[in-house]
Amino acid sequence: MTRKLFGTDGVRGEANSYPMTAEIALKLGAAAGRYFRRDGQQQHRVVIGKDTRLSGYMLENALTAGLTSTGMNVLLLGPVPTPAVGFLTRSMRADLGIMISASHNPHQDNGIKFFGPDGFKLSDEAEAEIEAILEGEIQPAQPQNIGRARRIDDGRGRYVEYAKTTFPGRKRLSGLRVVLDCANGAAYRAAPDVLWELGADVIPVGVSPNGFNINQGCGSTDTRAAAETVVAHGADLGICLDGDADRVMILDERGQVADGDQIMALFASRWAEEGRLRGDTLVATVMSNLGLERFLTERQLRLERTAVGDRYVVEAMRRGGWNLGGEQSGHIVMTDFATTGDGLIAGLQFLAAMAQTEQPASKLVRQFTPVPQLLKNVRFTAGAEPLGSPSVKARITDAEARLQGHGRLLIRKSGTEPLIRVMAECEDETLLHEVVNSIVAEVEAAA
Repeated sequence: MTRKLFGTDGVRGEANSYPMTAEIALKLGAAAGRYFRRDGQQQHRVVIGKDTRLSGYMLENALTAGLTSTGMNVLLLGPVPTPAVGFLTRSMRADLGIMISASHNPHQDNGIKFFGPDGFKLSDEAEAEIEAILEGEIQPAQPQNIGRARRIDDGRGRYVEYAKTTFPGRKRLSGLRVVLDCANGAAYRAAPDVLWELGADVIPVGVSPNGFNINQGCGSTDTRAAAETVVAHGADLGICLDGDADRVMILDERGQVADGDQIMALFASRWAEEGRLRGDTLVATVMSNLGLERFLTERQLRLERTAVGDRYVVEAMRRGGWNLGGEQSGHIVMTDFATTGDGLIAGLQFLAAMAQTEQPASKLVRQFTPVPQLLKNVRFTAGAEPLGSPSVKARITDAEARLQGHGRLLIRKSGTEPLIRVMAECEDETLLHEVVNSIVAEVEAAA
């Protein structure tokens, strides 16, 4: 069963344009409600969280209407991180969790992500079934069985308390000055509360959302403001989250950035030494740097690669029984603590490493020397299929031949935006730029 509406991370698009309209959100809520009420029982509940985008109000109300129309009881969390929805879905014994967010995308975009009762994102098969229900005639509940909706005022607080339990017991962050960039997003209140309650001197950035400034000049996708703040305040490190706080980038005391690969390398090596890394395996995507793979191999550890998308990382982890994985982009998945990427808890684990090793961030953020990597994105118009162009195919074949034995090439269509991502790795940086730029030029011509 194929999916048309769902991408690699739920349903996503520009607000008030298909599929991010109130009409589609209402139908999607009704379809999801009908999917989870197939057992005929009357008591079903769904938790809904959102980030700080203006369009979140519209989609929240539309989803609530659709869900209650099929008999689901809706618990509204308000602005909370995506991992909080996964946690609270399981904690509150809900049948379904929904997060309204477009993650690291700009404010005009939005998205809808679904979580099952176990707190994990729904499978491709479940999403396809929901789509099939949406395309048919959705049976509403009888009048006496229409669902109710209520606000949950302490949802954020419950997540804050849980997040603190993932930090080593009896340790505090006293004396550490931390720049915390919340991207004007979903964690703008929860994340500062956690670090402050653990004793850190918190210097906040990106904690004044207005509905339009999420991820704008801040957060994990634009760390410049946080880096400048780290240096200006003499901070010990910076923690940069994205709009829904499931990604993180770490900055050392000099403002230098450690991406997800470096963070995973640190955690994998430390966990392996402590006997905590299950199966001596780290799960990462095809985008992760070759340097990470070499780092793990030198330590007799294994790298399991997956397709791009944290959901595919999690699926592989669950199949293999492994407990650490993630993406270069900053999704760090630790199933000992969370069901999805959690930028805040990953930041806490980095702080724990600092506390336990008594080393500065600059000693921990550089675990391996990356193989030179170049990634460029090419936007294409709706309906275009640039990767099907004969000239693009020929250029890719030529690039693969030139890189043979020297590096690797990865071309893919984004699952969340109308972008073609062109990535290559090669020790020869001149060759690296030549092959990527030549493919980008052909894709642009065909886009």
